[in-house]
Amino acid sequence: MQAMVNIEVKKGANENNLSVLRRFTKRIQAAGVLNRVRSKRYQERTPSRNTKKAKTINYLKKKEVTAELIKLGKVSEIKKSSRRR
Repeated sequence: MQAMVNIEVKKGANENNLSVLRRFTKRIQAAGVLNRVRSKRYQERTPSRNTKKAKTINYLKKKEVTAELIKLGKVSEIKKSSRRR
């Protein structure tokens, strides 16, 4: 688990807003907060063992049903579509 990072910047007496903002962004970069957030932005969780099993069971059931329908002649054979470039 990752530790929380609290970054606090206080404005000095003779300091303008831009320099405070600049100092804040420098501290965020130094702490690595943005890099950590951006790296996890599109990351997906790995599926658990139970969900993998459930998906494969559903896939096999569908496969059996379609095979049975093809044998009975209710559905014509399903062609796999090829990817074209």
